[in-house]
Amino acid sequence: MILHQQFVRMAKEHAKKLAVIDKATGKNVTYSRALIGSLILSSKFQKYDEGFIGIMIPTSAGCALATVGALMSGRIPVMINYSTGAEANAKYAQKKCKFKTIITSRALLEKINCPVIDGMVLIEDIMAGVTTGDKLKAALKTKLPVNMILNLIHRGDEHDTAVILFTSGSEKDPKAVQLTHRNIASNIENFGGYIEINESDILLANLVFFHVFGLTVNLWVSFYYGMTMVSYANPLDFQTISNIARDEKPTIMVGTPSFFWGYLNKSEPGDFKSLRLMVAGADKCPDALRDGYMKKHGVTLLEGYGATETSPVISVNSLEFNRPGSTGKVIPNVLVRIENFETGKECATREVGKIMVKGDSVMKGYYDDPELTAEALVDGWYNTGDMGFFDEDGFLWHAGRFKRFAKVGGEMVSLVKVENILEKFVPEGVSCCVVEVSDEKKGSYIVATVSMEVNKTEILRRMLNELPIIALPRQFIVIKELPMMSTGKIDFRSVTRMVQEILSAPGSGL
Repeated sequence: MILHQQFVRMAKEHAKKLAVIDKATGKNVTYSRALIGSLILSSKFQKYDEGFIGIMIPTSAGCALATVGALMSGRIPVMINYSTGAEANAKYAQKKCKFKTIITSRALLEKINCPVIDGMVLIEDIMAGVTTGDKLKAALKTKLPVNMILNLIHRGDEHDTAVILFTSGSEKDPKAVQLTHRNIASNIENFGGYIEINESDILLANLVFFHVFGLTVNLWVSFYYGMTMVSYANPLDFQTISNIARDEKPTIMVGTPSFFWGYLNKSEPGDFKSLRLMVAGADKCPDALRDGYMKKHGVTLLEGYGATETSPVISVNSLEFNRPGSTGKVIPNVLVRIENFETGKECATREVGKIMVKGDSVMKGYYDDPELTAEALVDGWYNTGDMGFFDEDGFLWHAGRFKRFAKVGGEMVSLVKVENILEKFVPEGVSCCVVEVSDEKKGSYIVATVSMEVNKTEILRRMLNELPIIALPRQFIVIKELPMMSTGKIDFRSVTRMVQEILSAPGSGL
């Protein structure tokens, strides 16, 4: 299935239905108007270089239609992260993927204080240049039968790249992930069928489209099924999102645990009660968060697991098969193998190993990086870099990044497990994470970072009841504001660097 072709089919089938309720601009866009808009943008994009075209626009009808329009014009959208370091990210994308044109928004650039760099084209200027003739021409095209419209736009192939997305770069420089139409479409069909998504659903789209979670599950799921998308550009505006949920009564919402905490704290009881599917991903979902949504809104918060390279969904809990704490069952037509990180053999039930994934939703590869691609993909199996295990009933449990396992005193220690236990004993309101510090003389050891001073002796005494001595943090360091990624995850790369700087500072006494 080719994504922009499916959008055309849905737009024709649901012409009068609302495609996007854009809460940031106050505009409601029907499928008929969305098709006209994407055809106009497609024609405007024809004058730019073929191949890649950058898109740096906040979550909105405009961003959604620019993405569709790019594909209709035969260009491949490169989604650019504007949340932190927009200028550097834009230049990095241009250099990495060797292209020039970036479609962006004047309003966004002004808001984030990003200069207009060479190659940037402002969507406001494009729209100002749209003539009555352009509108009439596009409107007439939309009256044609589906197959005739498809013949007027770039047809493409399901194995063509549909998007370039950059990995978060929490551990090293961002990689350019190539996802094909088949990758994304198969993922949508497989998890959509499993959790029973349908065209009558209303989706609250509050995630950024430059991350796979937002691009697939907010943008393409909505257009693929012909649903109504309620979009809002800032997932951190907790109060507004809660109000939107109350007013628009969406039935599906996905997000990260850190965002869901914000909505839980700012919402009034029942604001989210219309949701039949609420799924947390991208990070571990605490029991307290699940309990909070059930008590305040009567909604079951489900947990899922995915990766940029798998388009993204690998496993998800459903209302029928829900095991809190696990990441659910592997979705249909996706294979997962748990592999011993030393022998490469398949692990037994409950034995922790590397999570390997195979199937149609696994990426084409990293753009212009054959070595990294060969490292990540072997015989079609993608090495997620995550550790986990299957329980007796086939639920997948995530045990943390492979890089979040530390070899201390010859033993493999899960930093995620240490973190989970530490979280139980720090006072309420204290953020924490643990990192590994390498020491040539003493060997690796674990350091805990906390957002304020805590009673270390008491915490360690309580942790000792649940962990061996080698897994206990050797030191506690106060970092008042732990650096976060735009996804809401802790930026472990930055935390580790900060800890190393603090430990090596002259006179630190550490």
